[in-house]
Amino acid sequence: MLTTVAIIVAVLIVGVLIFAATKPDVFRVTRSASIKAPPQKVFDLINDFKAWDAWSPWEKKDPAMKRTFGAITSGKGATYAWDGDKNVGQGSMEITESVVPSKVGLKLDFLKPFEAHNTVDFTLESKGDMTNVTWTMQGPTPYFAKIMHVFVDMDKMCGKDFEVGLAAMKAVGEK
Repeated sequence: MLTTVAIIVAVLIVGVLIFAATKPDVFRVTRSASIKAPPQKVFDLINDFKAWDAWSPWEKKDPAMKRTFGAITSGKGATYAWDGDKNVGQGSMEITESVVPSKVGLKLDFLKPFEAHNTVDFTLESKGDMTNVTWTMQGPTPYFAKIMHVFVDMDKMCGKDFEVGLAAMKAVGEK
């Protein structure tokens, strides 16, 4: 009986490891929202790290989080670092691209709860009196992360935060 259980467990583990190997080498999460505001107003909310407090979902998850702003807080070269609880972890961001008023690109580095290096793009497109904002994060998926992705759907996990952030950005942008 014990041998049978051990064989079943071993087969399940091997199955998970094989299935994990079939996962993509890059993950991507994207969400969009339409905001009734000019692109410049929405752009300013994204392009200045000090403005993120008004809409970022992670700012609300840990109000006691330690924040460190670089000498530059907006535009290309701006930096921001945080150290928070288990809900937000520890990491830093740098604006790598700032195209007024249509795109902000970021380098996003997590240190805790696990190390990860991703890119984030916010693209803004004017549609009449609306601005369509698309928030995309992508990054490499090493094998260990692929095993985790068997059990955790990154799109659902991060996508919910993106939706909350975009809804808050909409509320702030439409004031």
